[in-house]
Amino acid sequence: MVEIADIFRLHGPAYRAHFGDRMLPSHLRAMQDIERCRTEALGGQVYHCETCQAYQYSYHSCKNRHCPKCQQDQAEQWLEDQKRLLLPVPYFMVTCTLPAELRGLARRHQKTLYNLLFRSSAEALQELALDPRFIGGRIGMVGVLHTWPRDLRYHPHVHYIVAGGGLSAEGAWLPARQDFLVHVTPLSVLFRAKFRAYLQQTDLFPLVDAHVWHKDWVVHCKPVGSGEAAFRYLAPYIFRVALSNNRVLTLDDGQVTFQYKDSATQQTRSATVPAQEFIRRFLQHVLPDRFIKVRYYGFLSPGNRHVLTRVSQLFDASTVETTAIGQHPAVKEAPQARDAPRCPKCGNILILVETLRPNTRSPP
Repeated sequence: MVEIADIFRLHGPAYRAHFGDRMLPSHLRAMQDIERCRTEALGGQVYHCETCQAYQYSYHSCKNRHCPKCQQDQAEQWLEDQKRLLLPVPYFMVTCTLPAELRGLARRHQKTLYNLLFRSSAEALQELALDPRFIGGRIGMVGVLHTWPRDLRYHPHVHYIVAGGGLSAEGAWLPARQDFLVHVTPLSVLFRAKFRAYLQQTDLFPLVDAHVWHKDWVVHCKPVGSGEAAFRYLAPYIFRVALSNNRVLTLDDGQVTFQYKDSATQQTRSATVPAQEFIRRFLQHVLPDRFIKVRYYGFLSPGNRHVLTRVSQLFDASTVETTAIGQHPAVKEAPQARDAPRCPKCGNILILVETLRPNTRSPP
């Protein structure tokens, strides 16, 4: 089975030699971590089975959030946390997409452009919701940054899951219609205007083609029922990388073939690209260090959970405090003891005989 790490080890040195002086530090670190993950380079332990006399090597993981081997199954726990925040109201998914003319700039200045994408779209949506023609109150929503379609192209956008209603200044609940939240046309205009205003405050504004400020920006809004299905749709994208190892089919003569599901037909298709292009596509979805890709707004923001409790009380519902990604809980559960490793041949408990020190040398 071909793994992304194999592609990086074989073709990564040539990629770094050609593009290394232009690569973002987060991209270089991701490549290094993926290449070294669960190899002797990171150290580990040697175990011995006294029954069948076999030795087993257990190498350490790199723990990089973009590594296909290090993605733990946290999606279900996050999903359960979000379900506790749901109110008995209709929910909507609002998607705000960065125009194609800005994507090259976003690739080179990820942290700045992603933050502006979040800030401008979230403010535009909250401001429009305050209009009495729509909701007239303060809404609550969760935003998730997503940068790839299924064929690994670069397509940065933010999905918001929004409760259908808001709080008035007096604290009363103002419900949205069952199938309507806000008009997307004024939302698109406001989103574009806010992004432009914030970008003007940076040194990047002169680099943008002025045409982008006169075209329609893509915004979608659709009802998603109780919200649970929408959260279930987004949960895997939060904790997985752009492409998992099981989607890589072959690596032959410098060409990588991977499979993906066509979003239009829902049929499984395959794509074959040069290894250098595959690496480029993968790396453009690597986020800046410590960048928070899930953000909470309005009465769903971590600092306003007391407001959410009041909202829940209006519906005579119970609210369980949950922790947003990137926040540390006040009380942590005691760590669970790990099961003793067992021999894969006979199932007997393995005995630790040696600890291997990591090799700190970076790949070329």
